[in-house]
Amino acid sequence: MKNAIHPSAIIAKGVQLGEGNEIGPGCVIDGPAVIGSRNKLWMNVYIGPGTSMGDDNQAHMGAVVGHIPQDLAFANAPSSTKIGSRNQIREYVTIHRGTKEGTSTVIGDDCFLMANAHVAHNCEIGNRVILVNLASLTGYCLIEDEAFISGMVGLHQFTRVGRLAMISALSAVNKDIPPYMLCGGRPGVIQGLNVVGMRRAGMPASVREDIKHAYKLLYRSGLNVSNALEAIERECRSEEVKHLAAFVRASERGICAGLSAEADEEGESILPKKTLGGRLTRTEEAAEDAA
Repeated sequence: MKNAIHPSAIIAKGVQLGEGNEIGPGCVIDGPAVIGSRNKLWMNVYIGPGTSMGDDNQAHMGAVVGHIPQDLAFANAPSSTKIGSRNQIREYVTIHRGTKEGTSTVIGDDCFLMANAHVAHNCEIGNRVILVNLASLTGYCLIEDEAFISGMVGLHQFTRVGRLAMISALSAVNKDIPPYMLCGGRPGVIQGLNVVGMRRAGMPASVREDIKHAYKLLYRSGLNVSNALEAIERECRSEEVKHLAAFVRASERGICAGLSAEADEEGESILPKKTLGGRLTRTEEAAEDAA
């Protein structure tokens, strides 16, 4: 299957193309770069040097993949950007390559990066991750599989977001978000469990119950993090909870605190206070009972 390349597209020497790609008008692919098969680059897409891209991706108008990082320490060292397969990169998304020599920015498979989302240098994004419009990842962020980052969310450098975690719009996050959690606010705090996401991921009820128990030990028992982890590892058995505990133990920035006991019982506050020992609101109790 031949590649369909618009006459106005510019493809540098050292670019390797698979089969069946569509390269639209005004696109620039700067070498060296490796583009797999059946990818579609809409008009005016830029692919920078050191980029590798798998198969069946789409990059929409004005997207920038693999450009130099926004880092004052960048010294034009050779680095890379690695994009998996079947990703949707929408209009004006920016993805920057690694900042230090030999380092990479990595995006897995089946991700959906909506318009104007930003992925900074040395971020690692897993599979089936969604970044909504204007979500912004600063350098060295780690986003695990199936995480959902809503619109206009900002993450601090080196922040980690666990599997199936969900962050509400307009949040500012400066600590790690454990897997399966709902996070929101400025600064972001844990407001409950991503019950809907876990169900959609096909988690059995027994696993969801195990995660719920771990969540209560971590955020509602009054235990400090170390003691809560000991209780979780003693009382919970699922592989999903083992992953949660390992994620928390590996945290260098610390994890986001929980919604406070003083939070409004009739609804969530925009700027909730932080504590690890607050009681559940009626809304949270109902949500957890439904899990």
